[in-house]
Amino acid sequence: MADKPDPEAPMTYARYLALDQLLDCQHPQSDLDDEMLFIIIHQTKELWLKQIIRELQLARSQIRNDALVPAYKALARVSRIQAVMTLSWDVLSTMTPSEYTRFRHVLGPSSGFQSDQFRTVEYLLGLKASAFLKYQEDRPTAYAAMTDALTNPSIWDDAITALARAGFDIPPALLERDWSTAHVFSPEVETAFLHVYRNPDTYWELYQLAEKLVDLDDAMATWRHKHVLTVERIIGGKTGTGGTAGVSYLSSTVTKRAFPELWSLRTQL
Repeated sequence: MADKPDPEAPMTYARYLALDQLLDCQHPQSDLDDEMLFIIIHQTKELWLKQIIRELQLARSQIRNDALVPAYKALARVSRIQAVMTLSWDVLSTMTPSEYTRFRHVLGPSSGFQSDQFRTVEYLLGLKASAFLKYQEDRPTAYAAMTDALTNPSIWDDAITALARAGFDIPPALLERDWSTAHVFSPEVETAFLHVYRNPDTYWELYQLAEKLVDLDDAMATWRHKHVLTVERIIGGKTGTGGTAGVSYLSSTVTKRAFPELWSLRTQL
């Protein structure tokens, strides 16, 4: 049990970071060392997701206010965090199938598939799917955060609106729509960003914004791919703990792109 801090005591490293509370958050359901690793890996990912959400919200606000250059820092920070998260799969891969099998049963129906913060990140990027809300019906705060990200414009919606403010011909239907639905590929958006890429000196801020967003999509795809390999290495073709199809489901997500027009335009250059 963590010691209760004395509010009158001078600030220390442990108090500032709430280390007693933080280090008391791991509760393995078995006595196996590998389960502790499994818990810490996933808790660490959730902490990084918390920071990613803050950075994406900041960048989204800056883009809405045409402060594109300041938004680059937050977006660059997210892509660096994504790289760290991807590397963590290598640590988890030190656990063999035999070791995981010994404690897998204690997970019950729980699964990373149910992570509200990961889905909130997807929503902020524009990958909207309301079906994931049901996993948070017993957690009002998480449900509210997901709903907010789902029903408001994504960072990609705001980038498209920034294009319109810059004078590009963007269909009104893309500027006022049901934000809870996923963005559908738009030839007009592709054409606009294609013009930006062909004239980077004229549209330098939009050009750099686009590249920072591609960094995020690239890092997300890399994370998903490494996730697939790690899961396949540890459980093979077994069904996932949350009832998903496991590796086959994860493999189907690797091709997801939050900013499809930024990828398709490359063929036109």
